[in-house]
Amino acid sequence: MNRGLIALGGLVIILVIVGMTLAGTYNRLVTLDQAVQSQWAQVESVYQRRADLIPNLVSTVKGAANFEKSTYIAVAEARSKVGQLNLGSGVPNDPAAFAKFSAAQDGLSSALSHLLAVVENYPDLKASQNFADLQAQLEGTENRIAVERMRFNKAAQAFNTTRDSFPTVIVAGLFGSRFNEKTYFKSQPGSEAAPTVKF
Repeated sequence: MNRGLIALGGLVIILVIVGMTLAGTYNRLVTLDQAVQSQWAQVESVYQRRADLIPNLVSTVKGAANFEKSTYIAVAEARSKVGQLNLGSGVPNDPAAFAKFSAAQDGLSSALSHLLAVVENYPDLKASQNFADLQAQLEGTENRIAVERMRFNKAAQAFNTTRDSFPTVIVAGLFGSRFNEKTYFKSQPGSEAAPTVKF
């Protein structure tokens, strides 16, 4: 009888320890996932700030005589593609949605870079205080985007490292896609090549 009670007590203690370990692991994953979600909101916020600046920038550029219409149309179309994305809040958990988001934002970055390069041919536009102010705000926003993307990648790395560690990987697997690995921001394709400078 005593042996039975001791064995039952030992089993109960083992089950309590396993249960507490599982609960602690789950809670740690939730905490790290929330950190990623919070950082994702910051990324979206700075990208939205950039999108909000673009109409003013395009309006200022449109006012320049003989400015290349195709350039600001490309910017407007790229901004429109970004605005049409309706990926929901699960982007960090969905590599395909993350890739769509990144591709649209990279397209907008490329169009803006082209616009600013073309502006170099228009000294009157470059000298405009309104354009200079908008360009400074855009540059500041691009810096914020880079910082928030870096912070997102750090939060994703912390989550992925914990998630893929043993025995956490087993617990994460029990919850299906709830704790999928997070995707990282990467540089734009072709950015590893140095730009060609022509004189």
